[in-house]
Amino acid sequence: MEEFKFNFEKLIVWQKARTLAKEVYTATENFPAEERFRLADQIRRAGISVASNIAEGSSRKSFKDQERFLEIAYGSLMEVCCQMQLSVDLGFISESDFARFRERFREISRLLVALKTSLANRQ
Repeated sequence: MEEFKFNFEKLIVWQKARTLAKEVYTATENFPAEERFRLADQIRRAGISVASNIAEGSSRKSFKDQERFLEIAYGSLMEVCCQMQLSVDLGFISESDFARFRERFREISRLLVALKTSLANRQ
């Protein structure tokens, strides 16, 4: 018997956003103690927000609502990107680690745009 999945769980963009959230948590574990409730917490919340807004948007009936949640997810993705760049500037993560994250940001952003376009074409 096949396992039941919600529609958002089938979306590649959600799967990649979920993986990103886990990787963000791992990357911020080694931040200085004083940053655990500052920058690290902010990065983690934004990372979770990407996947969460994709999931929540998928439950909406209207295209306008779905589109809005995808826009919020995209904004959260850009927030994580910005904060990770600052983390490099502050010496909390390496340039090479950021380069790996940057590729994930690029991939997820392309998938979000593609999903939004797909929804608009169904409209």
